[in-house]
Amino acid sequence: MALLFKSDADRAELWVPAIRARLPEMEVRVWPDLGDPDEIEYTLIWKPPAGLLAGFKNLKAIFSLGAGIDHLASDPKLPPQVPVVRMVERGLTSGMTEYVVMQTLFHHRRMLDYRDQQACETWKILPFVPAWKRRVGIMGLGVLGSDAAEKLATLRLDVAGWSRSPKALDGIDCYHGSEGLEDFLARTEILVCLVPLTDETRGILNADTFAKLPAGACIINAGRGGHLVEEDLLAALESGHIDSASLDVFHDEPLPAGHPFWQHPRVVVTPHVASITVPETAIESLAANVERMEAGLPLENVVDFKRGY
Repeated sequence: MALLFKSDADRAELWVPAIRARLPEMEVRVWPDLGDPDEIEYTLIWKPPAGLLAGFKNLKAIFSLGAGIDHLASDPKLPPQVPVVRMVERGLTSGMTEYVVMQTLFHHRRMLDYRDQQACETWKILPFVPAWKRRVGIMGLGVLGSDAAEKLATLRLDVAGWSRSPKALDGIDCYHGSEGLEDFLARTEILVCLVPLTDETRGILNADTFAKLPAGACIINAGRGGHLVEEDLLAALESGHIDSASLDVFHDEPLPAGHPFWQHPRVVVTPHVASITVPETAIESLAANVERMEAGLPLENVVDFKRGY
């Protein structure tokens, strides 16, 4: 029984010992060293070359190394009979919540404005809005979005959430579907995008969405680069309708040199680090599912490609 590991960064030295310690019966191979492809039954993978997975005729399950699965869904030769499993683990969730809380408070407390004042050696106290009067909207109430919404609410921020289908969270006003989106946007001053990337959500952060937000709203995109229409955000920033943005994901990664976001005074750029899978906690999720598969039990967190996540 063999597992193929592939990351888009040199992290094998962290993952392989952890996998072997938790699943000692598993032979771990690191891309591009495949050995005999017919012996590979599992993959823990990120951004595989198109068609790679179709070459493993005894593959039992495909585990995504991160929360997103668009890097797999885009493969036209992805074997349809093999289950694809999203990465759901507490380290990933904790990291995303940290990022969302940090960026939300950054915009809530107007830190960009204070940074600009520092550069000009200006000592001026800006108008203060108490947390319970700051309206934050989390777009996407899956595992990551729900945890972030709940943690923000503990800080007494006025938090609402929006999702494709109805959800219920204690202390959170929840909206859903196309009929609930406009009301959700109208009350949201800081918009956080954490929805999965699907055909329905591609380009959801666009001019129409921005126009439905209150003037001076802020955008935080920690979902996928495909959610954002970059030209529309630049135009909304230029007009002043959108005050500022924190962006962790982009259409092209790394963000190309000379891109307008790099030097934009109202944009915070981070290099897709909002949440990084933590080996020591992720291995438990992986191992539990491998053990379920070997015992003939259904896998957890299997992707439904009809929904897109």
